[in-house]
Amino acid sequence: MKQIKKMFLLVVGVLSITSCEDVLETENLGAYSENSVYNDPDLLEKVVFSAYNSTEGWALNKSVWWSRRYNIEAGSFEAKFNFKNLDRLRLRGNGWTAQNEGDFRNKWRDNFRFVNEINQFLDNVDDSQAMAVNPDKVNSLKAEMKFLRANIYTKMIKMFGGVPIFTTAFGLNSDFDVERNSYEECVDFIVRELDEAAAVLPETRPAGEFGRATKLAALAVKSRTLLFAASTLHDPSTEPSGPMYDYPKASKWKDAVDAAQEVIDIVGARDLIAVSDAQAYRNLFLSVNDDIIFARPYGSDLYDFGLDANSLIDQTQSPSGYGGWGISSPTHNFALEFNMADGTTTDGVSYDAANPNDNREMRYYAVLNFQGSEFRGRQVDYALCPSDPTLHGLDSPEGSTVGSPGNDLHSSKTGYNIRKFHNEDLSAINETTAGRPYILYRLAEIYLNYAEAQYMLGQEGQARDFLNKVSSRALQPLITASGPDLLEAIKRERRIELAFEGHNFWDERRWMNTENLGFDIKGLRWEKDASGNLSYIEETIVTRPWFNKQYYLPIPNNEVLKAPSLLQNDGY
Repeated sequence: MKQIKKMFLLVVGVLSITSCEDVLETENLGAYSENSVYNDPDLLEKVVFSAYNSTEGWALNKSVWWSRRYNIEAGSFEAKFNFKNLDRLRLRGNGWTAQNEGDFRNKWRDNFRFVNEINQFLDNVDDSQAMAVNPDKVNSLKAEMKFLRANIYTKMIKMFGGVPIFTTAFGLNSDFDVERNSYEECVDFIVRELDEAAAVLPETRPAGEFGRATKLAALAVKSRTLLFAASTLHDPSTEPSGPMYDYPKASKWKDAVDAAQEVIDIVGARDLIAVSDAQAYRNLFLSVNDDIIFARPYGSDLYDFGLDANSLIDQTQSPSGYGGWGISSPTHNFALEFNMADGTTTDGVSYDAANPNDNREMRYYAVLNFQGSEFRGRQVDYALCPSDPTLHGLDSPEGSTVGSPGNDLHSSKTGYNIRKFHNEDLSAINETTAGRPYILYRLAEIYLNYAEAQYMLGQEGQARDFLNKVSSRALQPLITASGPDLLEAIKRERRIELAFEGHNFWDERRWMNTENLGFDIKGLRWEKDASGNLSYIEETIVTRPWFNKQYYLPIPNNEVLKAPSLLQNDGY
């Protein structure tokens, strides 16, 4: 049981930094001896619980103050970082460097720390007394750890391409000059680990175990991994190319179909939970429901970072006039992706540019706050009134002059704020929401994975069927498109249905849609006259350039200095 003391320190450290009062209750293991933990299946289970801190939450990066309060949407087509137009993700200027990845820093370090913690567990558990006492339970714990390790690697290869595969823990005498495995080797490893985990994990769990891995969760991670691997970015014909990036398997799209099909077969290809309006749709993200496959669970006291309410979305993303921070302001470019209620696009005749918020699809009203939206008991008002400053909107850049409780620097630069995920029944935005999960994998994603992969195999009928399972639930007319228009419909549906859930930043990269990676970020500047008549000007807020090197993050320079055999990513 070498390195066990070091593991205990890591467990306690991780819990003290990132844990919350969630469904997976944890306790300080430092009071127990090395042997007692591996002798007792119940204590061993608590080591597994600590590894669940490797899953994502509301924060992009808990080791950085700002990024405890926003997520990756601020660097995507969906939104921008709002406060002072700061470039927290370092997407402007010269982009990322090996010395500075902006708020992505420490991702390499932190993820591999979790991998090492999991490997320490796996190194010691087979010969433990706990395994002898209760092999069924301990083998299930092993499967959870394999699932969590595979989920980490799925995230890592999105960020970096091929990374080193570690299956045993590092000790004091280990050789730290490691090499990267190829992207294909990493995908094969992830799929193998998930298949092994899925064979052991239960298909479902009781309510008290919500948030723990299941067979469905393992298969969902596999589906996402293989969809990404099959995508344009990883085709050997595209740049960057080479072993760190390429996935040359001829069966890649069939493999992606089959992976999604495994989940679909288990759930019986059922319809998604029906909703009647925007409020019912918003409610899907406020509590546990059958469409959630895997999520980070929280209990009665939901804080994403310690006891800091400013790390919760109600505080961090509400408009400034409510005392919110509005950190990630949705782009007008993204707002135009939402269809009209009749299913046509904003390029069609149904869209009234003078009244951009009228007659839009249901999810527009569920996902976005915009000028005039009803939110927490009043209308959102970003408008300035040049003729009468006493009529400035509470959410405008001059809101404090008319009684806004917020900081005017947090007023949205784009004329939009995120509404999805908010609990509007809270009496104050710094209260907590009991049981609100952070969703990591859900059934709608699987259906969209399946639709995209089937389209790429030429099976347009199957693609449309599962695309419509998602779109029709959102009260849109049936999609009948074919050919390239169908592919664009699938991409649009991913952007809208999975909005602000951490997908778009990576989707636009794997599709190599550079027009949504580097672009003029548009916003609406609203004004009103003394009679309350509104008008707006569409303007460029900032320009986000695109650099091809930023399909992947750089390997941090300090890691390359420690391990010179690590091959740096192209462009760095």
